[in-house]
Amino acid sequence: MRRVAITGAGTINALGHDVATTLTAMREGRCGIGPLEFRDVDRLQIRIGGQVRGWEAEAHFNRQDLALFDRFTQFTMIAARQAVAQSGLDFSGRLGLECGVVLGTAGGGVNTWDENYRTVYEDGKNRVHPFVVPKLMNNAAASHVSMEWNLRGPSFTVATACASSNHAMGLAFQMVRSGAARAMITGGSEAMLCFGGIKAWEGLRVMSKDACRPFSANRNGMVQGEGAGVFVFEDWDHAAARGADILAEVAGFAMSSDAADIVMPSQAGAERAISGALRDAGLNPADVGYVNAHGTGTAANDKTECAAVAHAFGADADRLMISSTKAMHGHLIGGTGAVELLACIMALRNGVIAPTIGYEEPDPECALDVVPNVAREAKVGAALSNAFAFGGLNAVIALKRA
Repeated sequence: MRRVAITGAGTINALGHDVATTLTAMREGRCGIGPLEFRDVDRLQIRIGGQVRGWEAEAHFNRQDLALFDRFTQFTMIAARQAVAQSGLDFSGRLGLECGVVLGTAGGGVNTWDENYRTVYEDGKNRVHPFVVPKLMNNAAASHVSMEWNLRGPSFTVATACASSNHAMGLAFQMVRSGAARAMITGGSEAMLCFGGIKAWEGLRVMSKDACRPFSANRNGMVQGEGAGVFVFEDWDHAAARGADILAEVAGFAMSSDAADIVMPSQAGAERAISGALRDAGLNPADVGYVNAHGTGTAANDKTECAAVAHAFGADADRLMISSTKAMHGHLIGGTGAVELLACIMALRNGVIAPTIGYEEPDPECALDVVPNVAREAKVGAALSNAFAFGGLNAVIALKRA
């Protein structure tokens, strides 16, 4: 089995349009959640979100691209360009035949769905653009990434709700580790912040109208975000041979299914994924210093996740640092695990633990060290990133310091 290195990272989200800006915001505990700005927002009950500000697609893509790129694909391409540039890989020639792309998204082209439903039902038109299907399909971003960089190996999209990115990255890791691919572009994206996207989530009654406060006793729901996180996972020996700057090592991955309820999380299912990731990485609980929590700010998720972490880590849970960055950038649904992996890389590479901002009142059911409100400097040798999705689908990734 091969070791797997992360040699490139890129992102665009509510905290910034690149990795450096995002990590600075995380260190400073900055909040990117604010009033939503799009058509008919006044008809919504939920009017806040982690929206990408200052985004001008025309500055990055030509007219032909924009006819094919939904907002989630646009975000993916920007993040992928950053990641590939940092990696220094040239996929032309034989390397492109040995590499691929696996990306996660829950909804795909939600903005395209929303716009074209309006065209038909509100505007009364009987025709839509001929590229609507290739623009909105969930695999659009993965396909465009493969075409941009000549990636002719395994390429596909994973859609497992809020665990989509972690599942995608876990599968990419397994492909590189097994030798099925030399390198993989992986991560995920989401762009559901439009009228229809928010209206659908309103129906679940899990959304906050004012703020995301993970683990705080007065939390009242999640806040949606948008954006993308993309990484280059590469065979360690291949990366080392070419002198690549290795950001972190992907050491383990595990997934589980609750097989219990379509929306309510299960402590047992989450715990099995956490423990499985530790085993796969060859880590003991004492080896892990930081866990980036799923931490949505809902009553059900936060207490269930804390119980799962506490049980999986046992006596070592008392010295573990666990935080949720969703209070800063919002819940990116299928793209959330990808952006959150950046917090794990920051902990390992820079010794900075991103805080859980918005924390106001201790909750006895969330009695772990949640790094409240202020980032912390700490030397960390290994970290986990949790993702637990509707449908009871759990995916946990383990990283080690390079």
